[in-house]
Parts: sequence; structure tokens; C-alpha cells
Amino acid sequence: MKGLIVSTDRFEDIELTYPKYRLEEEDINVEIATPNGNDIEGKHEKEIEADLKIKDAKIAEYDLLVIPGGRSPEHLRLEAPEVTKLIKKFDDEGKVISAICHGPQLLISAGILNDRKLTSYPSLKDDLKNAGGKFFDKSVVVDENIVTSRRPEDLPDFMKKTLEKI
Repeated sequence: MKGLIVSTDRFEDIELTYPKYRLEEEDINVEIATPNGNDIEGKHEKEIEADLKIKDAKIAEYDLLVIPGGRSPEHLRLEAPEVTKLIKKFDDEGKVISAICHGPQLLISAGILNDRKLTSYPSLKDDLKNAGGKFFDKSVVVDENIVTSRRPEDLPDFMKKTLEKI
């Protein structure tokens, strides 16, 4: 199995590293895709080595997409608009998409939330509803192939459900 994490600078450090390490513990190969293929730095200065550019990610190679929160999702909307096409393709193929904290911002931009149940950082509640989603204030929400969580404290539940889906 193989997972893809999409991110740029200012990601919430633990929301990228925790999923990466949990997936690797389960012998799932993980690659990090960034807008320009360059290494990235988290909000708390954690440096992460990139494996490829987002535009070079081939969906057929991956079983799972992880979208960490922090400021990264907002920056990806501007720096790598191709990420929304990637997300849409993952959804169209029913592949698992796991987004935490502000990660669901990219699900809004991809236009895949109509009648979907999800959660996120509480400040996104109205945005998710306006995009057609059904918001629940729970540690983790699963709707078909999409797994969402609110914040770093939810990471154990988030990864448990993510691993169950794949």
C-alpha cells in the first residue's frame, strides 16, 4: 500500500508527522508532495523532506490521501490549485481521503462536500455547511471514503478510522 500526504509550509507539525509515522508503522509507504517539490517547514519549525511535486502525483500509485491542517491548506489553494483536481480524482475513484483540522478547506475547494458528513476545526463549520457538508462536532467523522477530524488531540481516533478504511 502507498499513501500520499499533500502539504506546504506552515502545516501543523503533528498533523503531518503522526499520520506519516502511523502509516509507516503499518508498512504503508508514504510520500510527501509539495507545490514545487521542495522540502517544507511546519508551524513549529519541523522540517519535512518532500518526495515530489503535487502535479507529478499519479493517483493510480496511491491508496490514500492525507491532508494535514495548520496554514498549509489555505496556502495550497493559492500555490497549488492542481491539488483540488487530485482530491476530486481520489474521491471519484473512492480512494480514502483523510483530512484533519483545516484540511477540509481543500475538500471545499475540490467541490466534493455536497451532503457529506464531516468535521473540522470548529471555525470552519459555516464554510463546510455553505459548501453543502453536514458538520458534526466529533473527534472523527467517516462518510464513505472521507475521514475527518477536528484537531491534534483527535489524531488517535483519526488514524484508527483511517487505517480501518484502508
